Order: sequence, then structure tokens, then C-alpha cells
Amino acid sequence: MKTSPSPPGAQRTDRSTVKIGALVPLTRPGWVEAGRHLLAGLELAVREVNDAGGIVGRPLELVVRDTAADPQRAAAAVDELARLGVAALAGEYHSVVARAAAARADALGLPFLCSSAVLDALTEQPTQWVARLAPAQSHGWQIYADFLLSAGHSRIAVAAQPSVYWASGARILRDYLAPRGGTVIELDMRALAPTALCEELVDHRATALLLLVGHPEPAVSIVKSVRRDQRLAEIMIGAPAGQPEFAEWATLLGDDSAAVPFLRYLPERLSPLGVRVETALCERLAEAPSFVAFEGYDTIAVLADVLRSHGTDRARTAESWARVAVEGTRGQIQFSRTPGISVWQWAWAPIQVVDRDPAEPDRFRILHAG
Repeated sequence: MKTSPSPPGAQRTDRSTVKIGALVPLTRPGWVEAGRHLLAGLELAVREVNDAGGIVGRPLELVVRDTAADPQRAAAAVDELARLGVAALAGEYHSVVARAAAARADALGLPFLCSSAVLDALTEQPTQWVARLAPAQSHGWQIYADFLLSAGHSRIAVAAQPSVYWASGARILRDYLAPRGGTVIELDMRALAPTALCEELVDHRATALLLLVGHPEPAVSIVKSVRRDQRLAEIMIGAPAGQPEFAEWATLLGDDSAAVPFLRYLPERLSPLGVRVETALCERLAEAPSFVAFEGYDTIAVLADVLRSHGTDRARTAESWARVAVEGTRGQIQFSRTPGISVWQWAWAPIQVVDRDPAEPDRFRILHAG
């Protein structure tokens, strides 16, 4: 269930419910469609937990806060939710926002199960308080780099905006591709209009262009410009961060939305649980659920299992990450300490490189699996 925002300064909590704080981007400049899918998964799982008796007879309550892709707003929300007595935090899609939330949760001693953010360094130092379901960026983007090489691309341009997340992605691609004969050409979209970008792509003889930029803009304008430039008819446009996953991409770009490979975190075939949840999410969203909706559902499934087994004490929750073994919609979820990752990590959710089928843009094609 979703609650309305609490009045400023509210600090008391209803002891009859077990509260989980949910951080979700629901307004711009946040990726609203991703936030809507994430929240749908969280809410569906909360409803199912309560239908099955809640947490040892106590209803589970989701206390939702809109981060709007703002790290400071997210950190303030963590403070508020801690005062409200939530047992744990869930959610967040944007990596830079999740990093701010994770740092605050770590400082406060508040368990945080991050649903969707992939930035490797989710916290500056190793922490016991934070766990994550989404694959680390280095793992997923290396799989994407393998796909590029297997498809014959060695001169790869990246159209990038300034961000810790985009800079990390470009570095992962460069470090992985260079020893394997690949070249990464970084193009700063602060200095280039989409038409000028096309000139750079021609001059550099790039065979692939990766969008390391915001959605819908400038991603949509870049795709339109490149698709209309006959000199670039053979170039592959890619979006490892997943912009084409959501229906808005197809709505804004039409036929141009197809054949833009991206990363998603789904198995080739869903388990019976995954199929059942997919059906329920379709009804809730009135459209096919993205992998982000499954991440939301799995987040609550894990937290509910932990709270049933170990109670609502925050320290006991944090101590239990190593003992989690939960059947999620996309496989068995267990957390470990993974080299180079500062949080408890599910290593790994299934990873695919997919695109929208040019013959039927509402249908996805699996191009590569990791």
C-alpha cells in the first residue's frame, strides 16, 4: 500500500505495522516511467505479503518518498524515514541518487536494499548496512562490451554528459575494450549539438554510437539526427543504460526506436513465480512490465523474508544479508561480498543485451546473454 507524505517533523510510528521506506523517482527530472514500474513491483509484493499474513501477523506498510533524481532530496528522505521508524529502506533507480541514500543509510545504521542502481561504488567504504539486487555496472557493461566485439564493432563512440555514472560507464568500456583491440571515442555532449555529433561520428569513422546521456533528451534528438544522416546509415546506436526498455522510448521515436541494443536484467524464460508476477504487474501497469518492476517485487520479497526470520531490529536485518536465500522472480537471490563492490551484492541477476525488433517495435529480441 502507498501512503501519503507525512507532515514535517512527524516522528511517531504506528506499532501495528511494519514500515518499509521506499525511494522512487516519481517526478522529473527523475526517470518517471522507471519509477512507476519500480513502485508497481514494490506495491504488488507488499500486497501479496499482507494477503499471506504480513510479518508475523503485522501488516507491511510502504512509506513512499519521491526522490525526483535529486541526491540531496533522497538523503533528506532517508533522514525522515529513519525518524518515522521504518525497519528498512527499499528502491531507487538512479545510481547517483542511490549512492547518496546509501551513504546516509550507512551513517544512520538503517538497512537499505537497493533495487536498481548499478554504480559499483555505491558507498565510499565497505558497509554492512546496504545490499543490492541489480548487477554492478562493471559486470553488466563488460557483458555489453563483449556484445559489441562479437558484433564486429571496434571503433565505438560514446556521446556522454557529465555524471559519475556516465563517466564510470565510459571508463569500464574503455578499460575492457582497449586490450581487445577496441577504441572508445568520447564525445562531450555539453559542446556538441546532435547535428555536430553526426560530423564527429563521420570524422572518427565510428561503427557504433553509445548513448551515455539523459532520457528523453538529449537521447531522443541524437537518435533522430543520426537516423536521418545518410552517411551514418550503417552505424549501430546502443544504449547500455536501458533507455529503450520503456514504452515512452517507442512512443517518442516510432520506427527509430528499434535496433538500439540495451541491457536488461531478465532470464530468457521466467520461472513459474516470475510468470505469475508478470501477469499481476501487467494488470497493475496496463502494459508489459520492465525488468525494473521485477526488481521492485524481488526487493520486498527479500525484505519480507528477512523481517519474518529475524524481526524488525535494524542491526539484525543488516547482519542477515549473508544468510538470505530467497526465490525471486528472476532466480535464487543470495548476497555475497564481491571484490570491488562495497555493499552486499546479488552476484548476479541474469543479464541480457536486447533491442526492439524493427519489424515489430513492441517486441524485444535477445541479442546476447551474460
